[in-house]
Amino acid sequence: MKHLLCSISLFSISALAIVFPAGNASAQQVKVVGDKPAFDDLPSPEFSGGKQKAFKPKDWLELEAKLRIAMSPAPQSKTCERLTVKWYVAVKNPEKAGSMWLLTKEIEHVNAPLDEDVYCSVYLSPASIKRLTGFDRAGKSSVEAVGYEVLINGERAFQETSKFKPGWWSMPSDKISRSDTVPLLNKSETPFAAMWWDRFIEVSASQGR
Repeated sequence: MKHLLCSISLFSISALAIVFPAGNASAQQVKVVGDKPAFDDLPSPEFSGGKQKAFKPKDWLELEAKLRIAMSPAPQSKTCERLTVKWYVAVKNPEKAGSMWLLTKEIEHVNAPLDEDVYCSVYLSPASIKRLTGFDRAGKSSVEAVGYEVLINGERAFQETSKFKPGWWSMPSDKISRSDTVPLLNKSETPFAAMWWDRFIEVSASQGR
């Protein structure tokens, strides 16, 4: 009988928790949808003003993804205050044919507008591209796959990949190994920091240059 009463009490508490969720965070539903990541070579931008110096622009590699975020009920600000994007980039290992390096980057974003298309991105510098390919261009040719995860409040809300099955980056493989030989950079760490401002989700100041 005592066991039965305990079970009934626990059931009642659980039922109350469902009917009367504790706090707005529990009641709020978040939905994230996104496109497959795209990547392209971009020449270093040239800016006018001040003393000019001669140089030949080299290529950066930009990897980006389009997202759309919805919250119900939507906050009055109509923004997602904070989210994290984890990037996973498989590139050809220049030191061992047939194998790959897994490059990773975790980027904190703030104030993402709701219910509109926004973009997140990550970059490889010209020096990194040369390290991978031996050339100043053709960074795209070194990429095997790009994946990303979107986390809100520490919970994964979405994931996508350019090829293979989502989650390939956490699956054991003797052909791919994590490497920090070449770093992935967030947008604020590149000369593109002030460009296309309204296209991209703002990077947290804690990860600024």
